[in-house]
Amino acid sequence: MKIIAITGGGAGIGRGIAWHFARLGYGVSILEADRQAGKEALQVMVEAGAKALLSVGDVSKPADVTRWLNATKSKLGVPDVLVNNAGIMVRKDVLKLPLAEFDKVIAVNLRGTFICSQAAAKMMAARKRGGTIINLASTRAFMSEEGTEGYSASKGGIVALTHAMAISLAKHRIRVNCISPGWIETSDWQKASKAKAPKHSKADRQQHPVGRVGVPGDVAQACQFLTESADFMTGQNIILDGGMSVKMIYV
Repeated sequence: MKIIAITGGGAGIGRGIAWHFARLGYGVSILEADRQAGKEALQVMVEAGAKALLSVGDVSKPADVTRWLNATKSKLGVPDVLVNNAGIMVRKDVLKLPLAEFDKVIAVNLRGTFICSQAAAKMMAARKRGGTIINLASTRAFMSEEGTEGYSASKGGIVALTHAMAISLAKHRIRVNCISPGWIETSDWQKASKAKAPKHSKADRQQHPVGRVGVPGDVAQACQFLTESADFMTGQNIILDGGMSVKMIYV
């Protein structure tokens, strides 16, 4: 049985990835800051017959990450795959954005990705069987909306961190790639108290050349490709946005 470790696996894209790999027969370990969201995600996977583990913690805190990965190794095994999905966003006027809030976004999104990657890579390297690390960046690393400076900066950093670690970890047979999703609808992949049915207008769909808004399963399928079918790929960034970022839109 292969093991996948996913940060932010209790809700949204992370929950979709966890569910997808659980159905593929992987052992799934998630690190989630929201205890209730994590418990609900874990319950669904266990009821489906998957071997799964939940650890509640913050990716920006090395002690939480170490505790999670040690528990994963002990109860499931050394992760074959790490998906750095956890992330937060602060949307605020750049002239009024407190430095502490900017720092928090960088700490969770970028620093957290490094902390988890370094810790998991040490385990993978010691096992000497290689491994796969997948980082979740965003199309906002390359294009922006107003008031997203911290988020955009963190995602741009993740893209750069990906190719840097791909080179550094190659000698340990660890491939590192990233996915930059566009609009992924996650409203129906939240914990029960927050979940709601998604609603999209015709205009929403028409912004995407594929004719629809993305779903967590789209990201999960890309993760499966990078894990199982991309042995010759490392240091790369996959834009996953239904073609939205290459379509010219005139307002």
